[in-house]
Amino acid sequence: MRPVRDLNWQPVLRQIAQADGVMLTTHQNPDGDGMGSMIALLLHLRSRGVRAFAHCADPVPRIYCFLAGSEMITHGLGLPEKVDTIISLDCGAKGRLAQKEQFFSGSTLINIDHHASNKNFGDINLIDASYCSTGVMVHDFIAADQGELTVAMAEAIYVTVITDTGNFRHRGVTGDVHRLAAELVDQGVDPERVGHAVYSNNSHARMKLFGLALETMTFTHHDTVAWLYITEESYRQSGADVEDTEGLIDVAASVEKVEIAVFLRPHLANSWKVSFRSRGRIHVGDLAGQLGGGGHPNASGCQINGDLDAVRAQVKVEVDRALA
Repeated sequence: MRPVRDLNWQPVLRQIAQADGVMLTTHQNPDGDGMGSMIALLLHLRSRGVRAFAHCADPVPRIYCFLAGSEMITHGLGLPEKVDTIISLDCGAKGRLAQKEQFFSGSTLINIDHHASNKNFGDINLIDASYCSTGVMVHDFIAADQGELTVAMAEAIYVTVITDTGNFRHRGVTGDVHRLAAELVDQGVDPERVGHAVYSNNSHARMKLFGLALETMTFTHHDTVAWLYITEESYRQSGADVEDTEGLIDVAASVEKVEIAVFLRPHLANSWKVSFRSRGRIHVGDLAGQLGGGGHPNASGCQINGDLDAVRAQVKVEVDRALA
């Protein structure tokens, strides 16, 4: 098992060695990287005899429940087990963990992430944007800890790779990424099984939601920006939920000439979650950063308060600036 990068994992290894319980967590509305990272690291730590747990503000998305170890992840507000070490995975800002400050009280917070926009909010920070996913950072941590990569760990890490690289389509995918994917397949990962679970398991409600969203699609800036949205009424009409929006923005981003895709969905009361995708010319991580969010050059997001029209207008100002 070869590490992909040469990071100094010693501060993390020392903290875990002396820890009286470790809690893994990731951002709210977790994605494949957050889920896969937690599962792979949880399985590794438990194999080492560490008293380890995994907990997130929101439940495991349905499409990732096939991963062995997902059943061990709990969800909700508050710390369900007494620990003195918390490891945040794939989260760029402490607020995105969506937990109250008591959750972290009395614990050493380790922040492991691959987002360049990370706020370095941990007591120990391991941030490296050259990684294609946080899951690959977990792969390297396991190597640094001289661990054995099981099929379940490999499958969880493989999910982080395919989801955070857009199935190897995003800028920054290198030969090392493909070599690691090959290593994971050689370890026992079945790409057909994983691909079917993540990408080819659509419900009728999800397809109805996609249809309703696509009816809202409009184009601006000489057809280089695609906009689409859903509302609470969209959920009611389709019978779908927020998990069913996964991948919707990528449909908009696939339209010819489109440089930026923008997708808006209701989040909390009078609040909208805004997602961005880029073909590569525009750094949408910077764009989202101007709106209080962050992310990758090709995929990012933010949360904005206000009604739909006001939020769209605010986003348009930053899109105008990004394209200027």
